[in-house]
Amino acid sequence: MTKIFTLDVEMACDFDLFGLVSSARDYSLAWALNRALRLRLRRQPDLALPLAGREQLVFSYYLHATEVLTLRLFRNRALVPSALPKPFLAPDVKEYDYLLAVRNGCDGLAGAALVARLTALDAVQYAAQFDPNTLKYKENLIL
Repeated sequence: MTKIFTLDVEMACDFDLFGLVSSARDYSLAWALNRALRLRLRRQPDLALPLAGREQLVFSYYLHATEVLTLRLFRNRALVPSALPKPFLAPDVKEYDYLLAVRNGCDGLAGAALVARLTALDAVQYAAQFDPNTLKYKENLIL
């Protein structure tokens, strides 16, 4: 009889996570966030999550990084249609179209103040903050 060992690694997320409901295209939302929050979100190579077999899920990804602040905007639904029942970056929060990860946010770029600024945008119908450490698939958000 062969014993099988599994490695269970608990990763802690050191960023705040916001979910955005928006019907806007990713580039339009990034542009609106850039204007409203004085950012420079720039398109990055798509984030590809390999799956069992040959299939992979691909998500658009935008990044704003300074020496102090880092924001990452992800589309939550895969760009390419998939036969999978849950083609999401974070299936736990599939009701959100986009995910915004903020590391070292302060003042207007943190907590309730950021939620208020996000919901004030025409491109955003709803925004909420939640704890990324409670997500089952949080490793998808750690780059």
